[in-house]
Amino acid sequence: MCLIAFDHRPGSPVPLRLVANRDEFHHRPTAPLGAWEEVPDIVGGRDLEAGGSWLAVHRRGRLAAVTNVRDPSLRVSADAPSRGLLVKRALECDDLGAWMEALAAGDGWKYAGFNLLAGDGERLWHLHRGRERLVLTRVAPGVHGLSNASLDTPWPKLIAARQGLLTALRRKWPDDALIAMNDDTPADDAHLPDTGVGLELERLLSAPFIVGEQYGTRATTWLTWHGEAGVIELEERRYGPYGHPQGTHRERVALLHRHDSRGPAA
Repeated sequence: MCLIAFDHRPGSPVPLRLVANRDEFHHRPTAPLGAWEEVPDIVGGRDLEAGGSWLAVHRRGRLAAVTNVRDPSLRVSADAPSRGLLVKRALECDDLGAWMEALAAGDGWKYAGFNLLAGDGERLWHLHRGRERLVLTRVAPGVHGLSNASLDTPWPKLIAARQGLLTALRRKWPDDALIAMNDDTPADDAHLPDTGVGLELERLLSAPFIVGEQYGTRATTWLTWHGEAGVIELEERRYGPYGHPQGTHRERVALLHRHDSRGPAA
């Protein structure tokens, strides 16, 4: 996952609305949104190469999503585990709070750079693993964005995605948010971040929706968490090379009783 905008409203009838784009090489094998065969209580897309995910939910009442951190100078071991496994482990661990605190205390260094969002609908945390920082924070209520830097870093694509979400919350959810996420217009050069990948690649990656033959946006997902009803709605729209549509799938996940009530103090 490379671009996420979300509205976190703990204590409200809809504690979370989220929209996200997954950018990836088109040749990487992927399973679409659905219940996982060996863990049917997990519902999400699946990376068939490493076994993890970019965004998924668990019927016990958990969500996890991950984005990469774009920093060519960030060094990591060649045998580092896939960052998509963070999503799987966040959903399966017995105590989400203790597990995330262990990551923040040092376990997170073994992964390449990442941002992990994980929560239970009422509480939501962000863990950032950058070149020099490994920081866990409690996400404040409100509208936020996350791309390949850190939470709310004002890259043009993040600003556009967050504005699209704000418009959708005022007018029509999720339609207006999806319009923003499907915008393939690159940012002006003057507003591009400098992440060390060169101007041409910065331009390509600056649009909310990336169009390319080998690499691009492969899925757009929206999610609505209905707290009082105990239901999570998800829809995934899939794309192939050059942004050609490859189908849409929708899930309505009825939540089980939550087993854990603890979380990190951060």
